[in-house]
Amino acid sequence: ETTEDFAVSYEIAPATRAFPTGTYRNISGNLALSYGLVAAARQADLPLYLGSYPITPASDILHELSRHKNFGVRTFQAEDEIAGIGAALGAAFGGALGVTTTSGPGVALKSETIGLAVSLELPLLIVDIQRGGPSTGLPTKTEQADLLQAMYGRNGEAPVPIVAPMTPADCFDAAIEAARIALAYRTPVFLLSDGYLANGSEPWRIPDVDELPDLRTRFSTGPNHELADGTEVFWPYKRDPETLARPWAVPGTPGLEHRIGGIEKQDGTGNISYDPANHEFMVRTRQAKVDGIDVPDIEVDDPDGARTLVLGWGSTYGPITAAVRRIRREDGHIAQAHLRHLNPFPKNLGEVLKRYEKVVVPEMNLGQLATLVRARYLVDARSHTQVNGMPFKAEQLAAALKEAIDE
Repeated sequence: ETTEDFAVSYEIAPATRAFPTGTYRNISGNLALSYGLVAAARQADLPLYLGSYPITPASDILHELSRHKNFGVRTFQAEDEIAGIGAALGAAFGGALGVTTTSGPGVALKSETIGLAVSLELPLLIVDIQRGGPSTGLPTKTEQADLLQAMYGRNGEAPVPIVAPMTPADCFDAAIEAARIALAYRTPVFLLSDGYLANGSEPWRIPDVDELPDLRTRFSTGPNHELADGTEVFWPYKRDPETLARPWAVPGTPGLEHRIGGIEKQDGTGNISYDPANHEFMVRTRQAKVDGIDVPDIEVDDPDGARTLVLGWGSTYGPITAAVRRIRREDGHIAQAHLRHLNPFPKNLGEVLKRYEKVVVPEMNLGQLATLVRARYLVDARSHTQVNGMPFKAEQLAAALKEAIDE
């Protein structure tokens, strides 16, 4: 108005939605994720260690965390992706909250060390800010095509939990949730964001510290097993009966010396074992630990008793929600559900899917979640996909969903 530089102006009406009261700020996905990692480390009362190699669009997390040494954050810009995750896993072995950040090509290089983390059963966060692929692909464009890589991209049976944020601000909560799972269950965890979330922004209500979960975990301090002769020893793979997590023994603690490495461990003792029965037991136990992770049930937005469900994950939340609103404004009936936990799936997901005649899964890939859902629950999940490096547009997505409803 003052400079008269704009021929057209717009007036934005107040939001009709009721937002929680509090102090808000604008925040991008990568900044929210960085703050979430710092908050998780503080709530766990652990130092935060980031071992990372710069890669678009994940580099901003390295840049941001390097500013927060006052919160006990240490950042290491490694010479390559393998060194970055190796340092992060070493930090986890030493009693820190270990984190490594990357994008799709970097995940491929880190896969062997992720498998080592599965074998060692140590808490480690692998943050994958997805981008267009394959290979170098489209570094500045977005995609959701790393889901199957996160799920299966390692040799052997190496299950890893997967958490995916929905919006830029939700990256904060997703980082804390990934840390909760890693620390409670002693496992590496994938945090799958993408370029759309990383560089997008939205208002974020700054949470009170009292609202954040208590993530503190106890280190082992002494023997935990009594032999037949009464001798007390430390067994590094003696598990918590509820979570199946093994003890976390910080190096240098007297009496807790134990072997580490990638060769199969003997149940309990952690000694090297080539016994076939023991190997099968350890494989099934590691899978059972991931399958048993406590995750919330998926919530369904279905005010009208629809026959069609649209199921999404990650950054498709915004376009799907906008498309669903368009359909409902035109008296269409459609239900919406969105996944944050992709491994393990929420326990009620199968029951939810079977309530609907049609299930549509929009994804920025060629149907990776749809493939998992069809295989796991034997439902006719239909893919609606695009891989052009751009997010869905609400209008185009609404047209595709209407077509599915009308079939």
